[in-house]
Amino acid sequence: MYFSIIRVIMGDKLKIKLSVANRIYPLTIDPSQEEGLRLASQQINTLIKKFEQNYSVRDKQDALAMCALQIASSKKQNSLNEETFINDVEDRLSNLINILDEKS
Repeated sequence: MYFSIIRVIMGDKLKIKLSVANRIYPLTIDPSQEEGLRLASQQINTLIKKFEQNYSVRDKQDALAMCALQIASSKKQNSLNEETFINDVEDRLSNLINILDEKS
């Protein structure tokens, strides 16, 4: 089985067991983190399965490294895209302000 979370409520913390790459990882987390961790583990396990099927990856360590690279590069690219967008918006706002200042 690729995914499982076992919930045990301990005060304001949750104790969960998360399965990634057929290994169980016990974690103590804030309840607000549970959904993100669940979705992340599903994403990792799905990618591992994809790498194993499409690229004949047999070693879990290699599959995990490939997952880490893909997820990290995707996150970094999104960050770069967001930076570019923000810079573009700032430039456009600056131009609009200049135009308004000239008309005043």
